[in-house]
Amino acid sequence: MKYIQIHLDKHIGTITMNHPEHRNALSEVIIDEMINAFDELKEAKARVIILRAYAGAKVWSAGHDVKELPTPGRDPLGYEDSLVRVLRTVQYITTPVIAMIDGSVWGGACDLAFTCDMLIGSTNAQFTMTPAKLGVPYNASGLLRFMNILSVNAAKEMFFTAQPIEAERAHLLGILNHLLPADSLESYTYDLAEKISRNSPLSIAAMKESFRLLANASPLTPNMFERIQGLRRKVYDSNDYREGIQSFLEKRRPVFKGE
Repeated sequence: MKYIQIHLDKHIGTITMNHPEHRNALSEVIIDEMINAFDELKEAKARVIILRAYAGAKVWSAGHDVKELPTPGRDPLGYEDSLVRVLRTVQYITTPVIAMIDGSVWGGACDLAFTCDMLIGSTNAQFTMTPAKLGVPYNASGLLRFMNILSVNAAKEMFFTAQPIEAERAHLLGILNHLLPADSLESYTYDLAEKISRNSPLSIAAMKESFRLLANASPLTPNMFERIQGLRRKVYDSNDYREGIQSFLEKRRPVFKGE
């Protein structure tokens, strides 16, 4: 693997994102490698998996690789989008996944971290949800995931402002299970993983799947789903979507016109 490193020590697996040149942006290549790493660790019967960035990374992940977002007229977060595929992988693997966060987390990488079963962060952790800066309409499943973790108002603030949530507030909001000094983060996370690994893997697998099913216990009606898809379609067909992507590529502030 080129951008993902995997390691298994006893029953604890580690997946490390290691693409500093692109700040661990979630390109199709890195996501394909990540999905393969989850599959390998599942096959190896890891009882806990830790998802982390390489040591010393100031950015845990820069999120969805903007250069790979589709042209206007196509859903940027469809069912087979690479980001959506890795989120499903984390959701459906019955092994507990711990995100170890030491650095900033942007955009779709927030969704990846939130999809993990637990988040352990250092005081360097920071979460910024950026789709509004790019003119991207986030998908319903992603919005629901944030609503399941945060209050609705806090989720709205995160998405509407596209401003960072610092580590201490993230802990208060319930994003981070535990907040540690940077020099204690790794030892604490692996100690927690070791405690989990001593418990019944069958019991934990059953409970993780039950949590997943119960979190989706109130399904959208067909009309509600179509309404949401229609709202999103209006955005990714718009000039603002073109402007958001183009301004990012040109490294300038976007000029949105609401059309």
